[in-house]
Order: sequence, then structure tokens, then C-alpha cells
Amino acid sequence: MIFFTSDEHYSHANILLYCDRPFGSVSEMDEGIIRRHNEVVKDGDVTIHVGDFSLINSAEAVYKRYVSRLNGKHVFLRGSHDRWLPKNAISIWEETIEGQVVVACHYAMRVWPRSHYGSWQVHGHSHGRLLALGKQHDVGVDINDFRPVSFDRLKEIMKTRDDNPNLVRARR
Repeated sequence: MIFFTSDEHYSHANILLYCDRPFGSVSEMDEGIIRRHNEVVKDGDVTIHVGDFSLINSAEAVYKRYVSRLNGKHVFLRGSHDRWLPKNAISIWEETIEGQVVVACHYAMRVWPRSHYGSWQVHGHSHGRLLALGKQHDVGVDINDFRPVSFDRLKEIMKTRDDNPNLVRARR
């Protein structure tokens, strides 16, 4: 199974205030997000982290404190706070899952790769404050009960979304 998530902001004290997160401390937030991740993601699953995973600058510390405690395999995309990732870390990810092209980027886009052919975009960064445009979904923890979103759940969400505004319609 494939999951998507964003904006965990591990070790970020100010995010508690910025996003009015329901945790009493950074430690409580970090532990709560880890627990909720592990409730849905199993060891054979893959999670695409779509940016702003942690404010810690050391990759070694991030892996030791957080990644090593999360179930599954992980792909990390660069967000606006991911200084722990190498400078050449990817910022956009595109794959076909069950015949559906999915594009992940920390930032919501007006158009994205293959959007004119019906691809989906998952993003973060907006913490639930941005309306979806077509087949788009904010996978940030703030609006997804602090849990990753499965591809199966994403399929259900996309059934409720309008077509992408730039969708190419076949001519008859």
C-alpha cells in the first residue's frame, strides 16, 4: 500500500500555535504523529512524505529520532523546512499507481505534470487553508487527523473532485 503525508513538522514548537494543533507540547505532538502513522502504515507499505518533515538540520538526528520509529519505507520530498535533506533531494515525485498518474510536490500547483490528461496532485504546505483545484488534495497532517492518506482513500476523495480545469477533452 502507498501512503502520502506532509507537514509533520517534527521538533517545531511554533507549529503548535501557527496551526492550532491539539497537542500540549512538541514531544506530545511528535509522539502522537508517530503513533498515528504506525496505526495505519505497516512494514511493507511505502509513505511519500511531501515536505516539511522536520526542522532539525541533521539527517542523522532525524533518522534516529523519527524515521527509525516509523513503519514502512519512506520517500522524502523537499519542503520549505527540510534542511536535513541533501541539497539534491527531489521536490517533485511522479508515479503511476493502478493506472493513475499521481504527482506529489510540497506546493500546490495550478497545473502539474500530465494534469491535462487527468493526473492527480497531492501537496502540503497550506495546512488545509487552500481549496483544491480539480484532482488535487492536501495530504498535510493538519487536515487528515495527523495520519497519512492511503492511495485507496485518495481514490475515494478524487471521486468527489471536479476534473482538472485544463483537462483535454477528446474531439468527436
